[in-house]
Amino acid sequence: MAMAVAQHRESSSGSNINKHLDNGKYVRYTAEQVEALERVYAECPKPSSLRRQQLIRECPILSNIEPKQIKVWFQNRRCRDKQKTEASRLQTVNRKLNAMNKLLMEENDRLQKQVSQLVNENGYMKQQLHTVNASTNDASCDSVVTTPSHSLKDANNPAGLLSIAEGTLKEFLSKATGTAVDWVQMPGMKPGPDSVGIFAISQSCSGVAARACGLVSLEPTKIVEILKDRPSWFRDCRNLEVFTMFRAGNGGTIELIYTQMFAPTTLAPARDFWTLRYTTTLENGSLVVCERSLSGSGAGPNAAAAAQFVRAEMLPSGYLIRSCEGGGSIVHIVDHLNLEAWSVPEVLRPLYESSKVVAQKMTIAALRYVRQIAQETSGEVVYGPGRQPAVLRTFSQRLSRGFNDAINGFNDDGWSIMNCDGAEDVIIAINSNKSLNSTPNPVNALPLLGGVLCAKASMLIQNVSPAVLIRFLREHRSEWADFNVDAYSAASLKAGSYAYPGMRPTRFTGSQIIMQLGHTIEHEELLEVVRLEGHSFAEDNAFLSRDIHLLQLCSGIDENAVGGCSELLFAPINEMFPDDAPLLPSGFRVIPLDTKSSDTQDSLATNRTLDLTSSLEPGPATNHIAVDAPSCPNIRSVLTIAFQFPFDSNLEDNVANMAHQYVRSIISSVQRIAIAISPSGLIPAVGPKQSPSSPEALTLAHWICRSYSYHFGAELLRPEPPVGDSLLKNLWQHQDAVLCCSLKSLPVMIFANQAGLDMLETTLMALQDITLDKIFDETGRKTLCSDFAKLMQEGLAYLPAGICMSTMGRHVSYEQAVAWKVLEADESTVHCLAFSFVNWSFV
Repeated sequence: MAMAVAQHRESSSGSNINKHLDNGKYVRYTAEQVEALERVYAECPKPSSLRRQQLIRECPILSNIEPKQIKVWFQNRRCRDKQKTEASRLQTVNRKLNAMNKLLMEENDRLQKQVSQLVNENGYMKQQLHTVNASTNDASCDSVVTTPSHSLKDANNPAGLLSIAEGTLKEFLSKATGTAVDWVQMPGMKPGPDSVGIFAISQSCSGVAARACGLVSLEPTKIVEILKDRPSWFRDCRNLEVFTMFRAGNGGTIELIYTQMFAPTTLAPARDFWTLRYTTTLENGSLVVCERSLSGSGAGPNAAAAAQFVRAEMLPSGYLIRSCEGGGSIVHIVDHLNLEAWSVPEVLRPLYESSKVVAQKMTIAALRYVRQIAQETSGEVVYGPGRQPAVLRTFSQRLSRGFNDAINGFNDDGWSIMNCDGAEDVIIAINSNKSLNSTPNPVNALPLLGGVLCAKASMLIQNVSPAVLIRFLREHRSEWADFNVDAYSAASLKAGSYAYPGMRPTRFTGSQIIMQLGHTIEHEELLEVVRLEGHSFAEDNAFLSRDIHLLQLCSGIDENAVGGCSELLFAPINEMFPDDAPLLPSGFRVIPLDTKSSDTQDSLATNRTLDLTSSLEPGPATNHIAVDAPSCPNIRSVLTIAFQFPFDSNLEDNVANMAHQYVRSIISSVQRIAIAISPSGLIPAVGPKQSPSSPEALTLAHWICRSYSYHFGAELLRPEPPVGDSLLKNLWQHQDAVLCCSLKSLPVMIFANQAGLDMLETTLMALQDITLDKIFDETGRKTLCSDFAKLMQEGLAYLPAGICMSTMGRHVSYEQAVAWKVLEADESTVHCLAFSFVNWSFV
């Protein structure tokens, strides 16, 4: 009996016996055996570990257990770990969904209140319209439309400031969770499981306003700390200075703050704010940070420092943060501003009168930033080669701030205008006090004997998507950049090297390799390193590499994403690239102006069918039509360009002339590119041949297909050759990559179909910069050289499987390639060479 009781206790005690299922039978292990197995598993969790087998053999208590049973135990143990991990993940997801559901329910309640209010107002207005008594009608309308103005109390005493703070808190909460503002969902931002949050903009109110709410996996106090540090997440914030802070009677704090904002272009002055900020805790435990201007004009700390700014007004705005059960917080953000649009040129007023712009630049940016910090803190974001997220963020902020500094050129930073040819031309500014120091006591500080010179300009561009333009500028630097100027800027990183561009002429090979360092959680911003390959023209240095490295920040290149602007900013760096590397940013910023029409999604296709020949070879102009081209609204954008150059005082005039000419040439290149990638610059029409050296696209397509049939005895476009316009369309959409190169001493590409452009990762405009030898690797070049004589003699050649290179430095494999001579209409004159790559793919 005692033995039976002991056996029952032994079988029912989880601490003494562990049972595992093996072939339908339970195998029991003693507590000592389980403890030994747990020790082995903790040290060697991998099943194929030789160390695990050694530990099992060295453990006497496991010697009487069959190896198969031990294997089953480890399998079950590993399954339990996976189940725990999955259960923990599902619990986290469930908590987030519960919090989001709560947020959506609150949003639904607010919308129902807003609907009820609108219904009541609508009924009241209908009643007033049918009222015979005009005087009663006028008085009633006044009672509805007129709202009592908020008279600011005396801001010179704490009691007056506390009264202002309490009024600001009340107004802010009515906007964040109430119906004080008629909010409408922001176009293009649909709430859902993968959404960052819920975003809304004001429909009709004084000034411009935006609202956001979302779930963030951080504690409320941490979120408040991040959001109050506005320069860390708001790229347009130049400076935020707290002049006075004191405790309020209810435990909160009141601060008087002076804030300066950068201007996004060279065409309008910057803004500043003189505000009161109130931080407090509500009765339900929620944290609130609310802020409003103390006055619309006047006030502020230093009148001389504010001379280059226009005083803007911040209406009650702020942040409401509530903790969630199970961790995390629900964040409400409201930004309500009056940016004084009257002080900017009429063409720019949409930027200052649009609630959508405020949402994109401030409200959404704030919520995205705290979510980015939350994911980095939890380890969800992993960056490449050994850089910490905070370091990469600092690089991005420094690039953006350096570019904004150059555009605005504030006097208190040491900038002064050297030359200005007009509002629409290049402005030359000089800063003799600026250095390339990145920290107060930098190890890598570079002494500048002269200073920094900036050439900048803003211009209007039309009918081109900002995302498409910036993406093209990023991928095809050779279309607009001068490698010698890049080399001059890169040389400034070496102490005492201020050689004037042109003294050491360098050839750009056309190859640029982009290595991504990091990106934001929605990939709306990319930080990368670009290597430009160059070689000296001098014979004694012909084999000396003159590669240039750039740190580059690219944002707004996704046409479907919601962003305030598209940017391409870059600065030369050295190969070592330390964390405190000095940066002198230059680049482009494109801001869409027609914000009302841009609420609908832009549908510009990235892979357009451009002019196949006339834009690549010199010759008469041709007519253009679109083939399957998407419709595009009339987009207007303002493009701002700024390039910075360090200089020695002895070379100031030379560098200024060079900078002026360089930016002028860039403006011309960008205008040419914008025309080419706009809807009016699509595929050429079918028409009479203009000249033998510049055939129409259809004529060239006809020559390519007919020559293929002549040499190979088969049709390139199977099953049957198309005729008329369909021939060009079918060749363009052919699955194999078809390329054509000229017969010059250095063959260059003159045509590629869509598959060919995808394989080379380029566009038709950039083909003329790609030589034939740059496409193949070393083995491919040797094969081509050995078969070139046969190709010219027999008119065709078969190339075996191999590897070629894209313009972005990526390897592309192909199963087979064929080459043939393209004959003109007389069937005796060779126009070019054609290549077809079969079954290609990126390696």
